[in-house]
Amino acid sequence: MEQTTTVPVTGTVEMPAANYGIDHFWEQSDSVTHVVAILLLIMSILSWTQIVIKGWRASSRKRAIDAVENFWQASTLDDAVAALAKDSNNNSFADLARQAATAVSHFDSHTGKTIGGETDRGKFLTRALRQSIVRSTAKMESGLTMLASIGSIAPFVGLFGTVWGIYHALLTIAATGSASIDRISGPVGEALIMTAAGLFVAIPAVLAYNAFTRFNRLELAELDGFAHDLHAYFNTGARIDLRPNIRIVEKGSK
Repeated sequence: MEQTTTVPVTGTVEMPAANYGIDHFWEQSDSVTHVVAILLLIMSILSWTQIVIKGWRASSRKRAIDAVENFWQASTLDDAVAALAKDSNNNSFADLARQAATAVSHFDSHTGKTIGGETDRGKFLTRALRQSIVRSTAKMESGLTMLASIGSIAPFVGLFGTVWGIYHALLTIAATGSASIDRISGPVGEALIMTAAGLFVAIPAVLAYNAFTRFNRLELAELDGFAHDLHAYFNTGARIDLRPNIRIVEKGSK
């Protein structure tokens, strides 16, 4: 009778790890998921392009705001405008000063020669300043609509990609006939990558939109105050001092 010898197994057999990740998700996804991913990538590129451009302009305009006080220290108007535009060419404050000087010069040299010849000098200057502020406002707000749109729709685009990915994964699971947790968790987890991508695109766009909107609001307030100073200077020859006049009134005096 033959004897059999049992050889003990001293090692453990490792099961191959499932290949789950972005690469596997991209390979097993269909064309719809690819289009959604590419769309989110384009949104991200456009968003960050606007953030970089407007961030650079915001820092440049901040230097222009700080240089406004130096405008009134110059000896001549040309030197004042040149000093204001020293740190940033074509900034809103320098454009406003140039527009005011050009409007006054045009009015003084063409009074009575045009259909607006009877217009008051102050009103003519007010219109010129208002037009300059409107143009500056349009420049400040350019790109904000894109940031707001990307911040609003990017999460929903990512959510659509997630829903489509889960649907595609369930069809694959149904075709294989197995619904175990190891087969469900991988494809569903990969599909959730689209939601994360949508949030990754939307959150910077929303934060940048809020930051640039606040900065534009503050700059417009400074620009409006500078316009009032220019209006007073070209009409009276002096800058208006907005500090409150404090006067002590004795009791019983009128």
